[in-house]
Amino acid sequence: MATTRDAQAGIGDAPAGTRAGSRDPGALTPNPLWLLAEGRAPLEAAALVPALPCLLRAPRGDGHGVIVVPPFGVGDMFTAVLRTYLNRLGYAVYRWARREILALHRLATVAVPRLREVHASSGGRVSLVGHSLGGIYAREIARSAPEHVRSVVTIGSPFGGDLKSNYVWPMYEIVTGTRISSLPPEFVDRMSEPLPVPTTAIYSRTDGVASWRTCVDRTAPQTENVRVRGSHIGLLHNPLVLHVVADRLAQPLNGWQPFAAGGVRSVFYGSDSTERQS
Repeated sequence: MATTRDAQAGIGDAPAGTRAGSRDPGALTPNPLWLLAEGRAPLEAAALVPALPCLLRAPRGDGHGVIVVPPFGVGDMFTAVLRTYLNRLGYAVYRWARREILALHRLATVAVPRLREVHASSGGRVSLVGHSLGGIYAREIARSAPEHVRSVVTIGSPFGGDLKSNYVWPMYEIVTGTRISSLPPEFVDRMSEPLPVPTTAIYSRTDGVASWRTCVDRTAPQTENVRVRGSHIGLLHNPLVLHVVADRLAQPLNGWQPFAAGGVRSVFYGSDSTERQS
């Protein structure tokens, strides 16, 4: 029998219009060959060294607060490279500073208060950057308290659709005690809805952990999808990703414009359709 906790929490995944448990588990998970190719991650991190001069020429930050939310199963140490980089660019960067792996029903009691703490400390609206499950947290935090949020950037975050189109959901259920199949359909549908703040979804078609189709947002005035080449694990240390994050955070308050992926950038970046069928 599903508990109240089961009915309120979970992680997001897979294409539009599907619901948690509505398909065979793993029906849209990445090809196992891509999972094996997650060993690319160290190479992505190593590429940071030659890319550093270019990365440091990114637009300078305006000092606004940024919370970086780590992925499932790891802590703030995993986000140290990104946080150091953003701090170097001039942002007031904050750790997630929460130890729990949260089911979504904990967001109201743990995660949203963290946003309010940083909002009070930084003195203005806060941007949220999250990798994988951390991006799902970031989206739902922003949905709960948009008045405190300036923008959201998700990195390989499977928030859209079938929550079992990834290789992580069994571990998530064990750790949180949350049964994905018990999630109310309206709750899952809401996770796929665009946010009321500027939102960038960074994803890779060669993601070996989560279906890339679940990591893209729907079309809306202030949403965009930016495709990069990379592994799921390596995205947080991928120079292409760091460049996009820096570019997006530099957008002026109330003056957001989509990421310019044309010209030379088209060699490295792309975007897939944001229209997911219901």
